[in-house]
Amino acid sequence: MKFTGIIVKGYSGFYYVLEENIVQGEQGTAEKKVWQCSLRGKLRLQKQTFFPGDRVVCTRTDEILGKAVLEEVLPRRTELSRPSVANVDQVVIMTALAEPEPDLQLLDRMMIMAVYYGVKPILCFNKADLVTAQQTVNLTKKYVPTGYPVIVISAFKGWGLQELKALLQNKISVLAGSSGVGKSSLLNSLEQQFSLLTGKVSKKNSRGRHTTRHVELLPLADGGLLADTPGFSRLSLPQKMKREELIKYYPDFLHYHASCKFNTCLHREEPGCGVKAAVEQGLLDAGRYQRYLEVLTEVIVEERRY
Repeated sequence: MKFTGIIVKGYSGFYYVLEENIVQGEQGTAEKKVWQCSLRGKLRLQKQTFFPGDRVVCTRTDEILGKAVLEEVLPRRTELSRPSVANVDQVVIMTALAEPEPDLQLLDRMMIMAVYYGVKPILCFNKADLVTAQQTVNLTKKYVPTGYPVIVISAFKGWGLQELKALLQNKISVLAGSSGVGKSSLLNSLEQQFSLLTGKVSKKNSRGRHTTRHVELLPLADGGLLADTPGFSRLSLPQKMKREELIKYYPDFLHYHASCKFNTCLHREEPGCGVKAAVEQGLLDAGRYQRYLEVLTEVIVEERRY
């Protein structure tokens, strides 16, 4: 018998598929079964990729052992390349307020990547218990003008978790950020059944160990799936991005871009630039603008290679 489901992880040549049909458990609670799926022969011969988040059609082969054969991958709505996850609704970009120091360049790049792939960014600042309230405000106010959700939490203290849970409900979400920002600790705080390894930040270099080795979608009690992802400290921009396109990934700049003298203004050296004027007047954060210039330079260099 065939069924549809969502790949939650791939491991050792098998794909583990969460059945979309709900089965009632012994206590009357709704349970969903995960099937261990092998590939149908024709799929092995095709250059087909299989990502967590893919909706697939499977055929049961052993009800008792929970085994099935993966027959077909259904069309994807969205696709992230790093981490490799399909049909994602939103990316929760985690940044530590301390230990390690906030990596705003990585945060900005992750925001660009999320929007580029059609996925909504949620900006989540963790370890609020390690800094003052004023330090938190000073940092988060730089990103409020983007219009994206900005959440301040402490996975250790449990602060802000209910607000985050509400945003995760019934969505496929990816939890992304550099090592040591507290992604695995957050997952353990969100759901008690997630017995995930957490890494302690090295006192020597303030970087966390990579405690997550692969992408896995984890079912949330209130509905939805959340993927923890391997930590990383460098993120390449999409290839063949045009310099004129970069501004649309900075929603907080767009209002001021409209007042530029030239429609093709790159906000670098052009006269009559509304963005530069906003920075000078303190309406836009100077640090974020400087990071924009760094990204712009990178995009221009990549353009010349093509």
